[in-house]
Amino acid sequence: MASESPIRFGTDGWRALIARDYTFANVRACAHGVCRLLAAHGNADRGLVVGYDSRFGSADFAAEVAAVATSLGVPTTLADRVVPTPVVSFEVIRRKAGGGVVITASHNSAAWNGFKYKPDYGGSAAPAIIDELESHIAAVLAEGAEAATPHAARDLLTTAELAPPYVANLASVVDLDAIRNAGLRVGFDAMHGAGAGYLEAALGAGSTSVVEMRGEHNPAFPGMGQPEPIAPNLAPSIAEARGGRFDVVVANDGDADRLGVLDERGEFITTLEVFSLLCLHQLEVRGVRGPLVRSITQSAMVDKLGALFDVPVHRTAVGFKFLGPVMMEVDAVAAGEESGGYAFRGNIPERDGILSALLFLDLMVQTGKRPSELIEMLHEKVGEHAYDRLDVALEPGAHAPDVAALGAAPPERLAGLRVEGTDTTDGVRYLLEDGFWGLIRPSGTEPLLRIYAEGDSPERVAEMIEALRGVAGV
Repeated sequence: MASESPIRFGTDGWRALIARDYTFANVRACAHGVCRLLAAHGNADRGLVVGYDSRFGSADFAAEVAAVATSLGVPTTLADRVVPTPVVSFEVIRRKAGGGVVITASHNSAAWNGFKYKPDYGGSAAPAIIDELESHIAAVLAEGAEAATPHAARDLLTTAELAPPYVANLASVVDLDAIRNAGLRVGFDAMHGAGAGYLEAALGAGSTSVVEMRGEHNPAFPGMGQPEPIAPNLAPSIAEARGGRFDVVVANDGDADRLGVLDERGEFITTLEVFSLLCLHQLEVRGVRGPLVRSITQSAMVDKLGALFDVPVHRTAVGFKFLGPVMMEVDAVAAGEESGGYAFRGNIPERDGILSALLFLDLMVQTGKRPSELIEMLHEKVGEHAYDRLDVALEPGAHAPDVAALGAAPPERLAGLRVEGTDTTDGVRYLLEDGFWGLIRPSGTEPLLRIYAEGDSPERVAEMIEALRGVAGV
């Protein structure tokens, strides 16, 4: 049962505005809670891995976590520099650590920071783990144990470069040599985040060129609303790609666990199309078999691919705290959510934007197709699909629509498509004819109402989004 702690973990971790709620005291409370969680399960001696992104104060907040952990007798490995979230997750598994912490607010805007906890399996913490962690944090706050900065036990603290083992492991999951020698012209937009330098480090010297854009760490994330790799935030990359400079552009979010892709013409490929293509890559190009896992906001194309290749498809609520455990349970080939977070067998049970980018490049190499041609190939197999998402900011103190009530009284049709059922697992999802769908859902990480739609054309999707706005009253 979840506690009443003022520090609440959403879809992935706790996030808050720096200085207002995201303070050293609250970060210390989270660190104390993690250490109590480790101790409760006999994992404290296995140690903790701590990493951080390029945001304001992230290095200092991470050092505070390490100070708390070592003062409580937990051996701690602290990253020696900015590091992507998937690198920390991989290191937790490699070291057989008790858990990991990443100081990051992922794709949120510059005013935010956050605290992600990774259990010993290296993925997002499942809901039961989060409930227990929140209870420990609430107890810490009630006791006032977070009030003062402790003295770090230096004999328990190790500072380490985490990148080399992670980069070396990539070669066991994807054919880096094939990509390296394919002669591709690749643009990589690091969005001033933690993923800067990783694609080039993985591919090294060869006929394929990697041109990194916005590779300098900058906590202000200039020129974008937030470091989320979606079209409105990729204007410089789009301009470069439209000039014919690249065969493809890949982009990572602030902590490099998400992927965005632009085709050779600078057109944004939706996250639903990217994941569907990466599933097709596994099933047809690589010939791998096994279940697929998708969130309810991912594409119906995944279900159609599952039927085509006779593999099961498991659907979950939004967030890798749901996807990851199912992925491990069924030994899935791939798992993905609409946000651009994808995971693959043989790596970590968690989103990895760097590996996802490399797998997309491998798909291009193995098929000899440009991104726009890959979309045509996908639609030939599953039919035409289009998608869009609208984020509506909620005013302070405003309540999101009552999704249970919306689900109990669905419209008969949405933009001309028959409503065949509803699903209130996470928000309210309207199940439409031909496998299409629309969804109204409060964000788990930001004060936003998200409206999603997948239909048979961009025009239909635009109509669906407007119709859903009307249903939601926004």
